[in-house]
Parts: sequence; structure tokens; C-alpha cells
Amino acid sequence: MILEGKKILIMGIRNKWSIAFGIAKSAYEKGAKLIFTYMGEENKDKIEELIAEFKGSKAYVLNGASEDDVVKEAFTKIKEENGKVDGIVHAIAHANPEELHNDFIFTSKEGFSHACDVSSYSFVLVARMAKELDMLNEKASLVTLTYHGSTKVIDNYNVMGVAKAALEASVRYLAENLGREGIRVNAVSAGPIKTLSAKGIKDFGKVLTVIEEKAPLHQNVTTRSSRKCSNIFIKLNG
Repeated sequence: MILEGKKILIMGIRNKWSIAFGIAKSAYEKGAKLIFTYMGEENKDKIEELIAEFKGSKAYVLNGASEDDVVKEAFTKIKEENGKVDGIVHAIAHANPEELHNDFIFTSKEGFSHACDVSSYSFVLVARMAKELDMLNEKASLVTLTYHGSTKVIDNYNVMGVAKAALEASVRYLAENLGREGIRVNAVSAGPIKTLSAKGIKDFGKVLTVIEEKAPLHQNVTTRSSRKCSNIFIKLNG
């Protein structure tokens, strides 16, 4: 199997409908050893049950993916217990619901900062901490998740579109910085997927309906049909 012996850290797993879970399943089937981070100590039992099918995997709580000290503490523990990793999947994003339900012009300063901190800065922080703690194996790969709303106006995506645009710009600069050391940095846009987070976008069901009507295959992308992230990891050995 192409990922046999590789260790992949997947950040932001929530439930079996999440993109992070779909990526985990695909990577595991290709032989990867999985490490997870999740939010909320109260979710520990739920997450452990969720990842039980990935034998040998471990999960670590991370309450504050955009907080330097919190990420440093979590990454230090992960490295101590697992050694270096070959890939990191950043599946973390959030915007306050009211910022997605109202017109973008009414975005609050707090809501703008929150969306960009959690959805964009957190990836920069993850990359920096992984480098500073010497956590990445040679030819490692960092992957984050973006969406078409970063370049086009999508109804009700609002401040998340701005945050994803910042994320994509960050990916380009990180790719230049880490590319000097042979480390890949990519963003993957899998398309609109029916996840728990997507329910926070007003009228998201209409987007799925349009995709079914206009896509060449007349079907929506699912966490199982989208294998793009794991395909990036297939290139880990260059």
C-alpha cells in the first residue's frame, strides 16, 4: 500500500460525515497510521468511538487551533508520543452563524477576525509549529481545505469566502518557504459537500441542487467520492 509506514496527522475531525473523516478513511485504506486532533475534552468518548475502525490511531484534544501556546503544547505531546509525521491535514474552519446569515456588508469586526483566525491563521500556525518543533519527516506534505467561494461570490458564504481567500494566499507563501526544504503545501477544493458544518450556511441545500443539475455526472461530491487529499499524500515520496 502506497502510504504504508507513513504517519498522517488529521486536524479537526468531528463526525463520520466530515471531510476529515473521509480523508482519514482513504489514507487508512492506503496503509497510513493516523493521528487526530479534535476540539472539546467532553467529546473524547465520541471521537474515540468514531476512530475505532482505524486500528492503532490516537486522538488528542486541541482547544484553540489559532492559539500559539495551545498548538505548541499539543504538537509537543504528539511528537513525544508518535515521533515525526509525514503529513498534516488541516480541516479546521469556523465562522459565527450570524455572519453567514446576513449580507456580507454587515460583517462585524469580531466575526471577521474570528473567521480569519480560525480558518486561515491556524494553518500558518500549524506549519510554523511543525517546523519549529522539527515534527516533519523529509518530503512531508501539508494539506488544507478551501472552497470556490474564495474566488467567486457564493450566496451566504460571506466572511468564510474572505477567510478562504486568505488561506489560499497563505498556502502560496508557505509553499515557497517550506518548498526550499522539500515540503509540499497544498489547498484542496473538493466542492460543496453535505457536512455538519455546511448546515451553517443558509440555503446550502440549493447549492447541492444546482450541482446535481449542472455537473457533468449530475451528482454531488461526497466524502467517499472525493479522494483528492489522499492523492496528494501518494506523492509523499516524490
